[in-house]
Amino acid sequence: MASQPETEHPNKAFGWAARDPSGLLSPFNFSRRATGEQDVTFKVMYCGICHSDLHMLKNEWGNTTFPIVPGHEVAGVVTEVGSKVQNFKVGDKVGVGVMVASCKSCESCAGNLENFCPQMVLTYSAKNKDGTITYGGYSDSMVIDEAFAIRIPDNLSLDVAAPLLCAGITVYSPLRYFGLDKPGLHVGVVGLGGLGHVAVKFAKAFGCKVTVISTSPNKKKEAIESLGADSFLVSRDQDQMKGAVYLIGVFILALLKTNGKLVMVGLPEKPLELPIFSLTTGRKSIAGSSIGGIKETQEMIDFAAKHNVKPDIEVIAMDYVNTAMERLVKADVKYRFVIDVGNTLKSTS
Repeated sequence: MASQPETEHPNKAFGWAARDPSGLLSPFNFSRRATGEQDVTFKVMYCGICHSDLHMLKNEWGNTTFPIVPGHEVAGVVTEVGSKVQNFKVGDKVGVGVMVASCKSCESCAGNLENFCPQMVLTYSAKNKDGTITYGGYSDSMVIDEAFAIRIPDNLSLDVAAPLLCAGITVYSPLRYFGLDKPGLHVGVVGLGGLGHVAVKFAKAFGCKVTVISTSPNKKKEAIESLGADSFLVSRDQDQMKGAVYLIGVFILALLKTNGKLVMVGLPEKPLELPIFSLTTGRKSIAGSSIGGIKETQEMIDFAAKHNVKPDIEVIAMDYVNTAMERLVKADVKYRFVIDVGNTLKSTS
């Protein structure tokens, strides 16, 4: 008979989970593994809500294992370290992003690209190396292999650090890899949400000129005055769009200049239709990017702390999470919900 979540590991844990594709979250007792010799155990203080949490809760991608405890933008304080841990001590600020394990031996892992390892293990709703299911940061504690823990700088508060562990690295990595981090370069950001607003901030910190393109005219003032964008285009305004053709280095295909790059970081529900003629006339390219490796994630969060790149957040209580999910569907958040786990998660046991 299979072990139950409450008893498969020695240490009691508590969080909120969904039991079925309704996605409704409620209190959940489960267990965490004991701290191994290379493990870091920490008390979860804050956890960001990523839109992929919502997709997974409702099994919209068809790969959810229930019950599911979401959360892969996790920040907290170390409470215990294993005997062979070298880089963390009790009391340190620590974070966990989208992954908690990889094979550590393939070409991707050797190149600090654990995020592309075929055996990469997601932070929640995935099968861990011991065969048990991973549970995320909507919970009171986590146990993480030191190799997948991110040190959070002292001058970066845990609540704003949390979203950087997914939203931050998701936009930072392609900006760096595709050379879009050069002062004076013109970068376009399509969509001004959880990812987009952080992309604007990182691009400006790199010294780039930034244009935001959005379907919402009412976001113009905030994009320019609050986030620092240099210009704003409304995608439904055909005259604006025509006037921007060839001016912007990274945008939708019709706006790309010669040798421009369109980098996809979102996950659309339907496949894209590509206008090949527009792609070939100008030697334009389309690429994709998915989070980043551990080394780059550490680099990102250190850069954010140094250059004061902070996501705009709305801190909520744990028992507000279902309402937050409803608001997320409506894009009713500026720009990232962050759960105050440490102060509002109340055990029922």
